[in-house]
Amino acid sequence: MTETGNRDPRLPWTTRTTNLAHFLTRNARRLGDRPAIIDARGTLTWSELDTRVSALAAAMRDRFGIKAGDRVLVQSPNNREITETMLACWRLGAVWVPSNYRQRPDEVAYLAQKSDVALMFCEQDFPDHATVCVEAAHKLTEVVCIGQGFGTPYDDLIAAHDGMPVSNADMDRDAPCWLFFTSGSTGRPKAVVLTHGQLTFTTLNHLNDLMPGTGPDDVSLVVAPLSHGAGMHQLVNIAAGAVSVLLPPGRFDPAVAWRLVQDHGVTNMFTVPTIVKMLTEHPSVDQFDHSSLRYIIYAGAPMYREDQKHALGKLGRVLVQYFGLGEVTGAITVLPPHDHHINDGPEARVGTCGFERTGLHVTIQNDSGAHLPPGQTGEICVAGPAVCAGYYMDDAANTKAFRDGWFLTGDLGHMEAEGYLFITGRSSDMYISGGSNVYPREIEELMLTHPALSEVAILGVPHKQWGEVGLAVCVCEAGKSVTGDEITALLKDSLAKYKLPQEYVFLDEMPKTGYGKITKKLVREALEARGVLPAK
Repeated sequence: MTETGNRDPRLPWTTRTTNLAHFLTRNARRLGDRPAIIDARGTLTWSELDTRVSALAAAMRDRFGIKAGDRVLVQSPNNREITETMLACWRLGAVWVPSNYRQRPDEVAYLAQKSDVALMFCEQDFPDHATVCVEAAHKLTEVVCIGQGFGTPYDDLIAAHDGMPVSNADMDRDAPCWLFFTSGSTGRPKAVVLTHGQLTFTTLNHLNDLMPGTGPDDVSLVVAPLSHGAGMHQLVNIAAGAVSVLLPPGRFDPAVAWRLVQDHGVTNMFTVPTIVKMLTEHPSVDQFDHSSLRYIIYAGAPMYREDQKHALGKLGRVLVQYFGLGEVTGAITVLPPHDHHINDGPEARVGTCGFERTGLHVTIQNDSGAHLPPGQTGEICVAGPAVCAGYYMDDAANTKAFRDGWFLTGDLGHMEAEGYLFITGRSSDMYISGGSNVYPREIEELMLTHPALSEVAILGVPHKQWGEVGLAVCVCEAGKSVTGDEITALLKDSLAKYKLPQEYVFLDEMPKTGYGKITKKLVREALEARGVLPAK
Protein backbone atom coordinates (compact mmCIF):
# COMPACT_ATOMS: atom_id res chain seq x y z
CA MET A 1 0.00 0.00 0.00
CA THR A 2 1.18 3.54 -0.66
CA GLU A 3 1.21 6.24 1.99
CA THR A 4 -2.11 7.53 0.66
CA GLY A 5 -3.73 4.13 1.11
CA ASN A 6 -4.07 3.39 -2.61
CA ARG A 7 -2.97 0.04 -4.00
CA ASP A 8 0.53 -0.08 -5.46
CA PRO A 9 -0.01 -1.40 -9.05
CA ARG A 10 3.38 -3.12 -8.95
CA LEU A 11 2.17 -5.51 -6.24
CA PRO A 12 -0.13 -8.52 -6.71
CA TRP A 13 -3.52 -7.96 -5.20
CA THR A 14 -5.89 -10.71 -4.20
CA THR A 15 -8.03 -11.72 -1.28
CA ARG A 16 -8.43 -15.31 -2.49
CA THR A 17 -8.51 -17.87 0.31
CA THR A 18 -9.02 -21.59 0.70
CA ASN A 19 -12.61 -22.79 0.63
CA LEU A 20 -13.27 -24.42 4.01
CA ALA A 21 -14.57 -27.52 2.19
CA HIS A 22 -11.01 -28.06 0.98
CA PHE A 23 -10.24 -29.58 4.38
CA LEU A 24 -12.54 -32.46 3.33
CA THR A 25 -10.93 -32.65 -0.10
CA ARG A 26 -7.48 -33.03 1.49
CA ASN A 27 -8.67 -35.74 3.84
CA ALA A 28 -10.41 -37.71 1.08
CA ARG A 29 -7.16 -37.68 -0.92
CA ARG A 30 -4.80 -38.55 1.91
CA LEU A 31 -6.94 -40.40 4.46
CA GLY A 32 -9.63 -41.81 2.19
CA ASP A 33 -10.25 -45.16 3.90
CA ARG A 34 -9.92 -43.85 7.44
CA PRO A 35 -13.04 -43.02 9.49
CA ALA A 36 -14.42 -39.49 9.42
CA ILE A 37 -17.67 -39.95 11.38
CA ILE A 38 -18.76 -42.77 13.66
CA ASP A 39 -22.35 -42.93 14.86
CA ALA A 40 -25.06 -45.45 15.71
CA ARG A 41 -25.41 -46.24 11.99
CA GLY A 42 -21.78 -47.19 11.56
CA THR A 43 -18.66 -45.60 10.12
CA LEU A 44 -18.38 -43.08 7.31
CA THR A 45 -14.89 -42.79 5.79
CA TRP A 46 -13.39 -39.57 4.45
CA SER A 47 -13.86 -40.77 0.88
CA GLU A 48 -17.48 -41.70 1.52
CA LEU A 49 -18.14 -38.38 3.22
CA ASP A 50 -16.56 -36.49 0.33
CA THR A 51 -18.69 -38.41 -2.21
CA ARG A 52 -21.90 -37.74 -0.25
CA VAL A 53 -21.08 -34.04 0.15
CA SER A 54 -20.53 -33.71 -3.60
CA ALA A 55 -23.81 -35.51 -4.33
CA LEU A 56 -25.65 -33.20 -1.92
CA ALA A 57 -23.98 -30.12 -3.39
CA ALA A 58 -24.96 -31.24 -6.89
CA ALA A 59 -28.56 -31.73 -5.76
CA MET A 60 -28.66 -28.32 -4.10
CA ARG A 61 -27.29 -26.70 -7.24
CA ASP A 62 -29.22 -28.61 -9.92
CA ARG A 63 -32.48 -29.39 -8.12
CA PHE A 64 -32.91 -26.20 -6.08
CA GLY A 65 -30.71 -23.67 -7.87
CA ILE A 66 -28.55 -22.91 -4.85
CA LYS A 67 -25.57 -20.73 -5.73
CA ALA A 68 -22.79 -18.86 -3.98
CA GLY A 69 -24.11 -16.49 -1.33
CA ASP A 70 -27.51 -18.20 -0.89
CA ARG A 71 -28.50 -18.99 2.70
CA VAL A 72 -29.45 -22.55 3.65
CA LEU A 73 -31.24 -23.24 6.95
CA VAL A 74 -30.78 -26.50 8.89
CA GLN A 75 -33.11 -27.60 11.72
CA SER A 76 -31.88 -30.87 13.22
CA PRO A 77 -30.31 -32.44 16.29
CA ASN A 78 -26.79 -33.82 15.97
CA ASN A 79 -26.30 -36.31 13.15
CA ARG A 80 -24.01 -36.88 10.19
CA GLU A 81 -26.36 -34.94 7.92
CA ILE A 82 -25.60 -31.66 9.72
CA THR A 83 -21.94 -32.04 8.83
CA GLU A 84 -22.80 -32.97 5.24
CA THR A 85 -25.04 -29.92 4.78
CA MET A 86 -22.33 -27.67 6.22
CA LEU A 87 -19.66 -28.94 3.86
CA ALA A 88 -22.00 -29.04 0.84
CA CYS A 89 -22.97 -25.40 1.43
CA TRP A 90 -19.33 -24.39 1.56
CA ARG A 91 -18.44 -26.47 -1.48
CA LEU A 92 -20.94 -24.39 -3.44
CA GLY A 93 -20.03 -21.11 -1.75
CA ALA A 94 -23.45 -20.98 -0.06
CA VAL A 95 -23.98 -19.83 3.52
CA TRP A 96 -24.81 -22.38 6.21
CA VAL A 97 -27.52 -21.27 8.70
CA PRO A 98 -27.90 -23.85 11.50
CA SER A 99 -30.62 -23.34 14.10
CA ASN A 100 -30.83 -24.42 17.70
CA TYR A 101 -33.08 -27.42 17.16
CA ARG A 102 -34.64 -26.97 20.62
CA GLN A 103 -36.20 -23.67 19.62
CA ARG A 104 -39.92 -23.34 18.99
CA PRO A 105 -41.22 -23.26 15.40
CA ASP A 106 -41.86 -19.50 15.57
CA GLU A 107 -38.31 -18.88 16.81
CA VAL A 108 -36.80 -20.83 13.92
CA ALA A 109 -39.17 -19.09 11.52
CA TYR A 110 -37.63 -15.81 12.68
CA LEU A 111 -34.19 -17.14 11.71
CA ALA A 112 -35.51 -18.16 8.29
CA GLN A 113 -37.05 -14.74 7.70
CA LYS A 114 -34.08 -12.81 9.10
CA SER A 115 -31.55 -14.62 6.92
CA ASP A 116 -33.85 -14.80 3.87
CA VAL A 117 -33.09 -18.47 3.30
CA ALA A 118 -33.47 -20.13 -0.09
CA LEU A 119 -33.54 -23.77 1.11
CA MET A 120 -34.20 -25.62 4.34
CA PHE A 121 -33.07 -29.01 5.60
CA CYS A 122 -35.34 -30.19 8.40
CA GLU A 123 -35.17 -33.39 10.44
CA GLN A 124 -38.32 -35.52 10.29
CA ASP A 125 -39.33 -34.83 13.91
CA PHE A 126 -39.92 -31.12 13.18
CA PRO A 127 -42.68 -30.84 10.56
CA ASP A 128 -44.21 -27.76 12.23
CA HIS A 129 -40.88 -25.96 11.98
CA ALA A 130 -40.77 -26.64 8.25
CA THR A 131 -44.30 -25.35 7.72
CA VAL A 132 -43.85 -22.03 9.49
CA CYS A 133 -40.44 -21.41 7.92
CA VAL A 134 -41.89 -21.75 4.41
CA GLU A 135 -44.53 -19.21 5.42
CA ALA A 136 -41.96 -16.81 6.88
CA ALA A 137 -39.23 -16.77 4.21
CA HIS A 138 -40.41 -15.61 0.79
CA LYS A 139 -37.57 -17.35 -1.11
CA LEU A 140 -38.16 -20.67 0.65
CA THR A 141 -40.52 -22.85 -1.36
CA GLU A 142 -39.22 -26.38 -0.70
CA VAL A 143 -37.92 -28.27 2.31
CA VAL A 144 -35.60 -31.28 2.33
CA CYS A 145 -36.59 -33.80 4.99
CA ILE A 146 -33.79 -35.57 6.86
CA GLY A 147 -35.76 -38.78 7.20
CA GLN A 148 -39.30 -39.32 5.96
CA GLY A 149 -42.68 -37.64 6.30
CA PHE A 150 -42.68 -34.36 4.37
CA GLY A 151 -40.85 -32.49 1.64
CA THR A 152 -38.10 -33.99 -0.47
CA PRO A 153 -36.37 -36.98 1.18
CA TYR A 154 -32.69 -36.27 1.91
CA ASP A 155 -31.51 -39.77 1.03
CA ASP A 156 -33.31 -39.63 -2.32
CA LEU A 157 -31.35 -36.53 -3.24
CA ILE A 158 -28.07 -38.21 -2.36
CA ALA A 159 -28.96 -41.32 -4.35
CA ALA A 160 -30.11 -39.36 -7.40
CA HIS A 161 -26.87 -37.40 -7.60
CA ASP A 162 -24.45 -40.08 -6.43
CA GLY A 163 -21.12 -39.99 -8.23
CA MET A 164 -21.48 -36.41 -9.48
CA PRO A 165 -18.24 -34.60 -8.66
CA VAL A 166 -18.47 -30.97 -7.53
CA SER A 167 -15.38 -28.82 -7.16
CA ASN A 168 -14.96 -26.43 -4.27
CA ALA A 169 -16.03 -22.95 -5.33
CA ASP A 170 -13.37 -20.24 -5.53
CA MET A 171 -13.55 -18.19 -2.37
CA ASP A 172 -12.77 -14.64 -1.41
CA ARG A 173 -11.29 -14.30 2.07
CA ASP A 174 -14.24 -12.20 3.22
CA ALA A 175 -16.99 -14.34 1.65
CA PRO A 176 -19.64 -15.33 4.24
CA CYS A 177 -19.91 -19.04 4.99
CA TRP A 178 -21.94 -19.27 8.23
CA LEU A 179 -24.66 -17.18 9.82
CA PHE A 180 -24.10 -17.94 13.49
CA PHE A 181 -27.18 -16.95 15.45
CA THR A 182 -26.49 -15.77 18.98
CA SER A 183 -28.35 -17.44 21.83
CA GLY A 184 -30.55 -14.40 22.31
CA SER A 185 -29.80 -14.19 26.04
CA THR A 186 -30.64 -10.47 26.07
CA GLY A 187 -33.15 -10.28 23.23
CA ARG A 188 -33.84 -11.69 19.79
CA PRO A 189 -30.93 -13.61 18.24
CA LYS A 190 -28.55 -11.68 16.01
CA ALA A 191 -26.99 -13.24 12.90
CA VAL A 192 -23.21 -13.14 13.18
CA VAL A 193 -21.51 -13.22 9.76
CA LEU A 194 -18.58 -15.68 9.76
CA THR A 195 -16.34 -15.83 6.69
CA HIS A 196 -14.06 -18.38 5.01
CA GLY A 197 -10.90 -16.42 5.80
CA GLN A 198 -11.91 -15.79 9.38
CA LEU A 199 -12.73 -19.43 10.09
CA THR A 200 -9.55 -20.60 8.40
CA PHE A 201 -7.57 -18.46 10.83
CA THR A 202 -9.70 -19.54 13.78
CA THR A 203 -9.32 -23.22 12.89
CA LEU A 204 -5.54 -22.89 12.97
CA ASN A 205 -5.75 -20.87 16.16
CA HIS A 206 -7.83 -23.58 17.86
CA LEU A 207 -5.34 -26.23 16.78
CA ASN A 208 -2.44 -24.19 18.11
CA ASP A 209 -3.93 -22.88 21.34
CA LEU A 210 -6.56 -25.44 22.38
CA MET A 211 -5.45 -28.84 21.01
CA PRO A 212 -1.77 -28.72 20.02
CA GLY A 213 -0.56 -31.88 18.33
CA THR A 214 -4.02 -32.98 17.16
CA GLY A 215 -3.95 -35.07 13.98
CA PRO A 216 -5.45 -38.05 12.11
CA ASP A 217 -4.89 -40.42 15.04
CA ASP A 218 -7.15 -38.35 17.31
CA VAL A 219 -10.78 -39.07 18.12
CA SER A 220 -13.33 -36.41 19.11
CA LEU A 221 -16.57 -37.10 20.97
CA VAL A 222 -19.34 -34.72 19.86
CA VAL A 223 -21.18 -33.77 23.04
CA ALA A 224 -22.64 -30.31 22.39
CA PRO A 225 -24.93 -29.19 19.51
CA LEU A 226 -23.15 -28.97 16.16
CA SER A 227 -25.18 -25.89 15.29
CA HIS A 228 -22.94 -23.72 17.46
CA GLY A 229 -19.60 -24.10 19.29
CA ALA A 230 -19.37 -27.84 18.71
CA GLY A 231 -19.69 -27.18 14.98
CA MET A 232 -16.58 -25.04 15.11
CA HIS A 233 -14.86 -27.73 17.17
CA GLN A 234 -15.78 -30.36 14.58
CA LEU A 235 -14.40 -28.15 11.81
CA VAL A 236 -11.10 -28.05 13.72
CA ASN A 237 -11.08 -31.85 13.91
CA ILE A 238 -11.91 -32.09 10.19
CA ALA A 239 -8.94 -29.83 9.44
CA ALA A 240 -6.73 -32.15 11.51
CA GLY A 241 -8.15 -35.32 9.93
CA ALA A 242 -9.48 -36.55 13.28
CA VAL A 243 -12.60 -38.73 13.48
CA SER A 244 -15.80 -37.46 15.14
CA VAL A 245 -17.89 -39.85 17.25
CA LEU A 246 -21.56 -38.88 17.67
CA LEU A 247 -23.61 -39.69 20.74
CA PRO A 248 -26.78 -41.71 20.06
CA PRO A 249 -30.00 -39.69 19.71
CA GLY A 250 -31.98 -38.81 22.79
CA ARG A 251 -31.34 -37.40 26.23
CA PHE A 252 -27.70 -36.95 27.24
CA ASP A 253 -26.49 -39.90 29.31
CA PRO A 254 -23.05 -39.54 30.99
CA ALA A 255 -22.64 -43.33 31.16
CA VAL A 256 -23.09 -43.63 27.38
CA ALA A 257 -20.58 -40.83 26.83
CA TRP A 258 -17.96 -42.48 29.05
CA ARG A 259 -18.52 -45.84 27.35
CA LEU A 260 -17.83 -44.23 23.97
CA VAL A 261 -14.71 -42.58 25.35
CA GLN A 262 -13.45 -46.01 26.41
CA ASP A 263 -14.55 -47.91 23.30
CA HIS A 264 -13.11 -45.46 20.76
CA GLY A 265 -10.13 -44.08 22.67
CA VAL A 266 -11.53 -40.56 22.57
CA THR A 267 -8.82 -37.91 22.87
CA ASN A 268 -10.81 -34.66 22.86
CA MET A 269 -14.26 -33.22 23.34
CA PHE A 270 -15.87 -29.80 23.49
CA THR A 271 -18.66 -28.97 25.91
CA VAL A 272 -19.93 -26.47 28.48
CA PRO A 273 -19.27 -26.33 32.24
CA THR A 274 -22.66 -27.77 33.18
CA ILE A 275 -22.01 -30.87 31.07
CA VAL A 276 -18.49 -31.27 32.52
CA LYS A 277 -20.15 -31.15 35.93
CA MET A 278 -22.66 -33.85 34.91
CA LEU A 279 -19.92 -36.03 33.42
CA THR A 280 -17.62 -35.87 36.43
CA GLU A 281 -20.30 -36.17 39.12
CA HIS A 282 -21.94 -39.22 37.54
CA PRO A 283 -20.84 -42.61 38.96
CA SER A 284 -19.91 -43.83 35.48
CA VAL A 285 -16.84 -41.57 35.46
CA ASP A 286 -15.21 -44.20 37.70
CA GLN A 287 -16.53 -47.19 35.72
CA PHE A 288 -14.94 -46.55 32.32
CA ASP A 289 -11.37 -45.95 31.17
CA HIS A 290 -10.88 -42.34 30.09
CA SER A 291 -7.08 -42.30 30.13
CA SER A 292 -7.04 -41.63 26.36
CA LEU A 293 -8.38 -38.10 26.91
CA ARG A 294 -5.93 -35.31 26.23
CA TYR A 295 -8.24 -32.29 26.00
CA ILE A 296 -11.67 -31.59 27.46
CA ILE A 297 -12.44 -28.12 26.17
CA TYR A 298 -15.14 -26.16 27.94
CA ALA A 299 -16.57 -22.76 27.11
CA GLY A 300 -19.83 -20.86 27.00
CA ALA A 301 -19.46 -19.72 30.62
CA PRO A 302 -16.72 -19.75 33.25
CA MET A 303 -16.63 -22.91 35.33
CA TYR A 304 -17.27 -22.39 39.02
CA ARG A 305 -14.15 -23.13 41.02
CA GLU A 306 -15.61 -25.96 43.10
CA ASP A 307 -16.78 -27.74 39.94
CA GLN A 308 -13.38 -27.18 38.34
CA LYS A 309 -11.54 -28.73 41.29
CA HIS A 310 -13.86 -31.74 41.31
CA ALA A 311 -13.34 -32.31 37.56
CA LEU A 312 -9.56 -32.04 37.93
CA GLY A 313 -9.68 -34.61 40.70
CA LYS A 314 -11.56 -37.05 38.48
CA LEU A 315 -9.84 -36.43 35.14
CA GLY A 316 -6.43 -34.97 35.84
CA ARG A 317 -4.95 -32.12 33.84
CA VAL A 318 -6.94 -32.41 30.65
CA LEU A 319 -9.20 -29.37 31.05
CA VAL A 320 -8.89 -26.50 28.59
CA GLN A 321 -11.00 -23.41 29.10
CA TYR A 322 -11.56 -20.79 26.49
CA PHE A 323 -13.44 -17.54 26.66
CA GLY A 324 -14.98 -16.52 23.38
CA LEU A 325 -18.22 -15.43 21.80
CA GLY A 326 -19.83 -16.41 18.51
CA GLU A 327 -18.73 -13.04 17.18
CA VAL A 328 -15.08 -14.03 17.73
CA THR A 329 -15.67 -17.74 17.00
CA GLY A 330 -14.53 -18.68 20.49
CA ALA A 331 -11.07 -17.16 20.17
CA ILE A 332 -10.44 -14.57 22.91
CA THR A 333 -8.52 -16.29 25.72
CA VAL A 334 -7.30 -19.78 26.64
CA LEU A 335 -6.50 -21.46 29.96
CA PRO A 336 -4.48 -24.55 28.95
CA PRO A 337 -4.12 -27.77 30.99
CA HIS A 338 -0.93 -26.70 32.75
CA ASP A 339 -2.72 -23.60 34.10
CA HIS A 340 -5.48 -25.67 35.70
CA HIS A 341 -4.52 -26.24 39.35
CA ILE A 342 -6.47 -28.29 41.85
CA ASN A 343 -5.08 -26.35 44.83
CA ASP A 344 -5.96 -22.74 45.55
CA GLY A 345 -2.41 -21.36 45.69
CA PRO A 346 -1.28 -18.14 43.97
CA GLU A 347 -0.41 -20.06 40.81
CA ALA A 348 -4.04 -21.14 40.43
CA ARG A 349 -5.20 -17.60 39.71
CA VAL A 350 -8.68 -18.60 40.85
CA GLY A 351 -11.33 -17.19 38.56
CA THR A 352 -9.17 -16.49 35.51
CA CYS A 353 -10.29 -17.49 32.03
CA GLY A 354 -6.71 -17.45 30.76
CA PHE A 355 -4.59 -15.26 28.53
CA GLU A 356 -5.21 -13.83 25.07
CA ARG A 357 -5.15 -16.17 22.11
CA THR A 358 -2.43 -16.20 19.48
CA GLY A 359 -3.03 -13.46 16.92
CA LEU A 360 -5.70 -11.72 19.02
CA HIS A 361 -5.40 -8.48 21.00
CA VAL A 362 -7.47 -8.18 24.17
CA THR A 363 -7.85 -4.95 26.13
CA ILE A 364 -9.93 -3.58 28.99
CA GLN A 365 -11.60 -0.29 28.07
CA ASN A 366 -13.86 2.22 29.76
CA ASP A 367 -17.02 3.65 28.25
CA SER A 368 -15.01 6.23 26.30
CA GLY A 369 -12.66 3.68 24.75
CA ALA A 370 -9.67 4.47 26.94
CA HIS A 371 -7.50 1.45 27.73
CA LEU A 372 -7.42 0.69 31.45
CA PRO A 373 -4.35 -0.43 33.39
CA PRO A 374 -3.99 -3.86 35.05
CA GLY A 375 -6.42 -4.45 37.89
CA GLN A 376 -9.08 -1.97 36.78
CA THR A 377 -12.51 -3.27 35.73
CA GLY A 378 -13.97 -2.32 32.38
CA GLU A 379 -15.37 -3.84 29.22
CA ILE A 380 -13.42 -6.66 27.56
CA CYS A 381 -12.62 -5.66 23.97
CA VAL A 382 -10.89 -7.66 21.26
CA ALA A 383 -9.36 -7.17 17.82
CA GLY A 384 -7.81 -9.62 15.39
CA PRO A 385 -8.52 -12.00 12.47
CA ALA A 386 -11.01 -14.10 14.49
CA VAL A 387 -13.46 -11.21 14.85
CA CYS A 388 -16.56 -11.60 12.69
CA ALA A 389 -17.52 -9.44 9.73
CA GLY A 390 -20.40 -7.96 11.74
CA TYR A 391 -24.10 -8.71 12.13
CA TYR A 392 -26.21 -9.53 9.09
CA MET A 393 -28.60 -6.73 8.11
CA ASP A 394 -28.33 -5.05 11.53
CA ASP A 395 -26.68 -1.63 11.43
CA ALA A 396 -27.81 -0.76 14.95
CA ALA A 397 -26.17 -3.86 16.43
CA ASN A 398 -22.97 -3.21 14.46
CA THR A 399 -22.79 0.37 15.69
CA LYS A 400 -23.22 -0.79 19.27
CA ALA A 401 -20.73 -3.68 19.08
CA PHE A 402 -17.79 -2.05 17.27
CA ARG A 403 -15.74 1.02 18.25
CA ASP A 404 -12.53 2.17 16.57
CA GLY A 405 -11.98 -1.31 15.15
CA TRP A 406 -12.49 -3.06 18.49
CA PHE A 407 -15.27 -5.57 19.11
CA LEU A 408 -17.00 -4.79 22.40
CA THR A 409 -17.89 -8.09 24.05
CA GLY A 410 -20.38 -6.76 26.60
CA ASP A 411 -18.45 -8.67 29.27
CA LEU A 412 -16.84 -6.90 32.18
CA GLY A 413 -13.50 -7.87 33.66
CA HIS A 414 -9.96 -6.92 34.52
CA MET A 415 -6.53 -8.11 33.46
CA GLU A 416 -3.60 -8.68 35.75
CA ALA A 417 -0.08 -7.52 34.91
CA GLU A 418 0.93 -10.88 33.37
CA GLY A 419 -2.02 -10.80 30.99
CA TYR A 420 -4.44 -13.24 32.66
CA LEU A 421 -8.04 -12.14 32.24
CA PHE A 422 -10.72 -12.28 34.95
CA ILE A 423 -14.38 -11.96 33.95
CA THR A 424 -16.55 -10.09 36.43
CA GLY A 425 -19.78 -10.70 34.54
CA ARG A 426 -21.94 -9.43 31.75
CA SER A 427 -22.45 -5.69 31.73
CA SER A 428 -26.18 -6.47 31.65
CA ASP A 429 -25.81 -8.61 34.82
CA MET A 430 -24.28 -5.84 36.91
CA TYR A 431 -26.64 -3.97 39.19
CA ILE A 432 -26.24 -0.86 41.36
CA SER A 433 -27.12 -1.10 45.04
CA GLY A 434 -26.97 2.09 47.09
CA GLY A 435 -24.79 3.72 44.45
CA SER A 436 -22.24 0.87 44.32
CA ASN A 437 -21.71 -1.53 41.42
CA VAL A 438 -22.33 -5.19 42.25
CA TYR A 439 -20.93 -7.95 40.03
CA PRO A 440 -22.83 -11.22 40.67
CA ARG A 441 -20.01 -13.54 39.63
CA GLU A 442 -17.96 -12.84 42.74
CA ILE A 443 -20.90 -13.68 45.02
CA GLU A 444 -21.92 -16.78 43.06
CA GLU A 445 -18.40 -18.22 43.36
CA LEU A 446 -18.47 -17.84 47.14
CA MET A 447 -21.95 -19.33 47.45
CA LEU A 448 -20.91 -22.44 45.56
CA THR A 449 -18.31 -23.25 48.20
CA HIS A 450 -21.28 -24.33 50.36
CA PRO A 451 -21.56 -28.14 50.04
CA ALA A 452 -25.37 -28.06 49.77
CA LEU A 453 -25.49 -25.78 46.73
CA SER A 454 -25.27 -27.12 43.20
CA GLU A 455 -26.11 -24.08 41.03
CA VAL A 456 -26.73 -20.39 41.74
CA ALA A 457 -27.62 -17.25 39.83
CA ILE A 458 -27.90 -13.75 41.29
CA LEU A 459 -30.17 -11.10 39.81
CA GLY A 460 -30.45 -7.43 40.60
CA VAL A 461 -34.06 -6.68 41.56
CA PRO A 462 -35.78 -3.36 42.42
CA HIS A 463 -35.65 -2.08 46.02
CA LYS A 464 -37.35 1.02 47.38
CA GLN A 465 -34.43 2.18 49.52
CA TRP A 466 -31.32 0.94 47.74
CA GLY A 467 -32.47 1.04 44.10
CA GLU A 468 -31.52 -2.57 43.52
CA VAL A 469 -30.52 -5.50 45.71
CA GLY A 470 -29.44 -9.05 45.00
CA LEU A 471 -31.86 -11.95 44.68
CA ALA A 472 -30.10 -15.32 44.83
CA VAL A 473 -31.67 -18.20 42.90
CA CYS A 474 -30.39 -21.52 44.23
CA VAL A 475 -30.51 -25.21 43.34
CA CYS A 476 -29.41 -27.66 46.00
CA GLU A 477 -27.49 -30.89 45.61
CA ALA A 478 -29.72 -33.99 45.66
CA GLY A 479 -30.67 -34.87 49.23
CA LYS A 480 -29.23 -31.66 50.71
CA SER A 481 -30.75 -28.38 51.85
CA VAL A 482 -29.66 -25.00 53.16
CA THR A 483 -31.44 -21.81 54.28
CA GLY A 484 -30.90 -18.27 53.15
CA ASP A 485 -29.68 -17.32 56.62
CA GLU A 486 -27.04 -20.04 56.47
CA ILE A 487 -25.83 -18.79 53.10
CA THR A 488 -25.67 -15.22 54.37
CA ALA A 489 -23.61 -16.41 57.34
CA LEU A 490 -21.15 -17.94 54.89
CA LEU A 491 -20.88 -14.76 52.81
CA LYS A 492 -20.84 -11.96 55.37
CA ASP A 493 -17.21 -12.38 56.42
CA SER A 494 -16.01 -12.13 52.82
CA LEU A 495 -18.30 -9.55 51.23
CA ALA A 496 -19.29 -5.98 51.89
CA LYS A 497 -22.80 -5.70 53.27
CA TYR A 498 -24.23 -4.11 50.11
CA LYS A 499 -23.19 -7.19 48.11
CA LEU A 500 -25.09 -9.67 50.30
CA PRO A 501 -28.24 -11.07 48.65
CA GLN A 502 -31.37 -9.75 50.30
CA GLU A 503 -33.65 -12.51 49.07
CA TYR A 504 -33.31 -16.21 48.27
CA VAL A 505 -35.38 -18.39 45.95
CA PHE A 506 -34.85 -22.16 45.77
CA LEU A 507 -35.67 -24.09 42.58
CA ASP A 508 -35.60 -27.79 41.81
CA GLU A 509 -33.86 -27.11 38.50
CA MET A 510 -32.11 -24.05 37.07
CA PRO A 511 -33.47 -22.77 33.74
CA LYS A 512 -30.89 -23.24 30.96
CA THR A 513 -30.56 -22.57 27.26
CA GLY A 514 -30.64 -25.42 24.76
CA TYR A 515 -26.83 -25.48 25.00
CA GLY A 516 -26.79 -26.02 28.77
CA LYS A 517 -25.93 -22.42 29.70
CA ILE A 518 -27.49 -20.56 32.62
CA THR A 519 -28.57 -17.12 31.42
CA LYS A 520 -30.01 -14.44 33.64
CA LYS A 521 -32.71 -13.76 31.06
CA LEU A 522 -34.14 -17.29 31.39
CA VAL A 523 -33.84 -17.25 35.18
CA ARG A 524 -35.65 -13.94 35.35
CA GLU A 525 -38.39 -15.20 33.03
CA ALA A 526 -38.86 -18.31 35.19
CA LEU A 527 -39.23 -16.19 38.32
CA GLU A 528 -41.64 -13.84 36.59
CA ALA A 529 -43.77 -16.83 35.57
CA ARG A 530 -43.88 -17.89 39.22
CA GLY A 531 -44.77 -14.36 40.36
CA VAL A 532 -41.84 -14.13 42.78
CA LEU A 533 -40.00 -11.13 41.33
CA PRO A 534 -40.57 -7.78 43.06
CA ALA A 535 -42.52 -5.25 41.01
CA LYS A 536 -40.47 -2.60 39.25
